[in-house]
Amino acid sequence: MQALAAFDRLNDRQRAAARFGGRGAEGAFRAGPLLIIAGAGTGKTNTLAHRVAHLVLEGVAPERILLLTFTRRAAEEMTRRARRITAEVRREARFPWAGTFHSVANRLIRRHAARVGLEPSFSVLDRGDAADLMDVLRHELALAKTDDGSARRFPRKDTCLAIYSHRVNTQGTLAATLQAEFPWCAEWEAGLAGLYRAYVERKLAHQALDYDDLLLYWHAMMQDAALAREIGGLFEQVLVDEYQDTNVLQAEILRRLRPDGAGMTVVGDDAQAIYSFRAATVENILGFPAQYAAPAQVITLECNYRSTQGVLDAANALIGEGLRQYRKELRAARGAGSRPRLVTVADELAQADYVAAHVLEAREAGVILRRQAVLFRNAHHSDALELELARRNIPFVKYGGLKFLEAGHVKDLLAILRWADNPKNRVAAFRALQLQQGVGPGTAARAFARFEANGHAWQALQSRSAAFDALIAWLGDVRTPWPGQVQRVREWLEPQLDRLYDAAQARAGDLHQLERIAAGYEA
Repeated sequence: MQALAAFDRLNDRQRAAARFGGRGAEGAFRAGPLLIIAGAGTGKTNTLAHRVAHLVLEGVAPERILLLTFTRRAAEEMTRRARRITAEVRREARFPWAGTFHSVANRLIRRHAARVGLEPSFSVLDRGDAADLMDVLRHELALAKTDDGSARRFPRKDTCLAIYSHRVNTQGTLAATLQAEFPWCAEWEAGLAGLYRAYVERKLAHQALDYDDLLLYWHAMMQDAALAREIGGLFEQVLVDEYQDTNVLQAEILRRLRPDGAGMTVVGDDAQAIYSFRAATVENILGFPAQYAAPAQVITLECNYRSTQGVLDAANALIGEGLRQYRKELRAARGAGSRPRLVTVADELAQADYVAAHVLEAREAGVILRRQAVLFRNAHHSDALELELARRNIPFVKYGGLKFLEAGHVKDLLAILRWADNPKNRVAAFRALQLQQGVGPGTAARAFARFEANGHAWQALQSRSAAFDALIAWLGDVRTPWPGQVQRVREWLEPQLDRLYDAAQARAGDLHQLERIAAGYEA
């Protein structure tokens, strides 16, 4: 009875999705492939968390459940809810295989590194590091020499990386990627092909993978039938959040994890598939049921807990115009509400003026400022509005912008740690060396070349600063314990901040925060 009570919070369709499956003749829990079409605001996260909890309550070991999400925060929220539900009924449970596609790929590749030609200590390049490496190679190959302001200019590093990423994740040709997404770069196809060959070779030589490689290597491992069975055998149940945002690589990985669909649950909404520019394809969710011999069960969630019916009527009308879709009619749990208005303005400045005026109008009507919100797609879309709000002395808080780990001073600290962890990581070394006063790209390149010629021995490092050399040698010593490493790097880096950046005091606070966060993790 207690187990049943834990699911009383769900509506009928949510409950059917959460408890899908049953016990087989041998007594073990079994479930075929399941697709949960979760319209916006219909309690997707709550439903999936209850499904995870139901699996545990039915006897599936938590460590045999693979939960894949697109963000670390989503994985944490899902597991937090699932643990709370299971604790209500039975006991606290931990889910060691809950995480993003890339984090799970990282763990599996390290576990099987020798079988794919890698060292277990390989480095992972974030987007900024990968772009920097792409830039280094552009210069080495003399591809950047046309960057003189002329009309014919080879793509910049970020564009080069975006093209490479799209091509990898779609598993298409470079020509197809250029034609579909980057037509203005088509004339550089031959140069880009050479750049990407050098990029792949350099990463392999430095034992480094970028984010796209994590999926690529996981996908490659799943092409080996024996290894695919071994990896698939780790899990009884596989659950995937936001399935409409998967790309070709991710969908193929999932198919090889569960060729017959047994224990596979995916959740998503074809109406929210908006990331085709990132190589996601809506065809994955549209074709999911038919890819198995016994088609997947489809359960559609339509009760919306977020909006009023006036808003949903407009959404239903727009969604209903789609030719290929899972039909659904969102119904509001919050009542009718007012109808939304579509307002047409002359330009962006007029839009900012309209919004600011209505913010003040709403305040006069009794809606305090902190109870009002303006939503926008990208951070820079609010630029004009921010100026107008400031002009009218309307206080506001902006959410969004640069992520903590993407801030320059945080990346500086991490670069030192990454180089110490992998002496062959040239990208991290290049950034770390230039943190010293008087060291530029040329000096850094020569210092690393000497270091490389001496077999990457820390004792042979001769940079501009003896204190820096001593720090990196201490960090790189395998006998050095993890506790205290971030503190030592912060203590060296903090005095450099005044020279390297503005707002040095605020940045120093960020480094202290990173040190506190790192103290909670084991090496």
